[in-house]
Amino acid sequence: MLHKFKKIDYSIVFILVVLMVISILSIHSTTFGRPKLGGLTESAVLYYILGFIVFFTLSMINYNFILKNYLYIYGVGLLLLIFVMFFGKEYYGAKGWLSIMGVSLQPAELFKLCLIVFLSALLAQKKNRPLYFGRDVIPVSLCVLPPLLLVLLQNDLGNALSYIVILIGLLWIGNIKFMHAFIGFVIAVVALVGGIQAYIHYHDDIVKFLKDIGRSHWADRFDPWLVPDQTSRDVLWQTYNAKLAIGSGGITGKGYMEGTTIQSNRVPLAYADSIFVQIGEEFGFIGASVLLLLYFILIHRMVLIALECKDRAGPYLIVGVIAMLLYQIFVNIGPFIGLMPLTGITLPFISSGGTSIMINMISMGIAMSIKVHTEENEDILGSAEQPSITELVMKLFKRKSAQQEQTE
Repeated sequence: MLHKFKKIDYSIVFILVVLMVISILSIHSTTFGRPKLGGLTESAVLYYILGFIVFFTLSMINYNFILKNYLYIYGVGLLLLIFVMFFGKEYYGAKGWLSIMGVSLQPAELFKLCLIVFLSALLAQKKNRPLYFGRDVIPVSLCVLPPLLLVLLQNDLGNALSYIVILIGLLWIGNIKFMHAFIGFVIAVVALVGGIQAYIHYHDDIVKFLKDIGRSHWADRFDPWLVPDQTSRDVLWQTYNAKLAIGSGGITGKGYMEGTTIQSNRVPLAYADSIFVQIGEEFGFIGASVLLLLYFILIHRMVLIALECKDRAGPYLIVGVIAMLLYQIFVNIGPFIGLMPLTGITLPFISSGGTSIMINMISMGIAMSIKVHTEENEDILGSAEQPSITELVMKLFKRKSAQQEQTE
């Protein structure tokens, strides 16, 4: 056990500790003097303590144990998404939280990790063979469709889009053919540009349609980005004050707990989705840059782990986690500097939220397990015949049915 602790990348541990300190200080600054938000700082400390315990525990466990159970992990995650549809609690327009023994759990956050494990295990069995569109890419994509639709029905657009980003990242490292990737990129760009132009020119009709289907809050997120001149002051309130606060922070910031916009509570959810605004106003450009540098170093260290890994599944897991983190960082910060619409997603390792902190720490624990166990693992998921993804999925279900018949 001691020799495993020696293999841990302690530069990653140091970065996680620094991010923890930033998170606790930021949450304290955004909740101080607000009785309704009392206890969030203490909760963050508790979740980080539990998070580090889980991080070191997972580091000592061979990640192949997780990969062997990928089908069950996917199934449990999917069942939780279905369960929350009927018994979940609604917060800020999204019905996506479960209360278990007084602890709130967001299955949509958890499923990101389930999806990474599931897709990594499937794609690793291809032995780096190029992925065929019909036999591989489409079946893998169809596995992402059910959770994607379930989360969209929960009104959680931000987490739903993260599943697509994870899929794209894993297909890319999974050796998708360049022509298929290029065609997909062109289609995505055309769809994005066309969608933006359609939203601007047919704004009233689209808003009416979204209102009819109960998704009017989606328009409230797109309007400040695409048609600010046609947007009400109430809808502009969060992004306008956020930009004002970040801009007023200047180079060095106004000082810890001295941010006038944050301390006057003019930015909603400053302790959660909008916590980057507090960093920008109170610590300025330098503080925001230091945070982004920490993210860069963390991801760089994870890339090095992937490059040193001696089996195929490890790099898939690493890339899935990197895709998840990059998406969350960009989507959280982008709206406050005018790059994209507000989607309402946490800033990794910084925002308040037990589920978010624990999922991120679990992800880092799995990444560290790859670092610790890379020399002793073999390609246990591979096979000489290199079957297609469709054949793999069918084989799994046939095996499951045979086991059930033997039990009966």
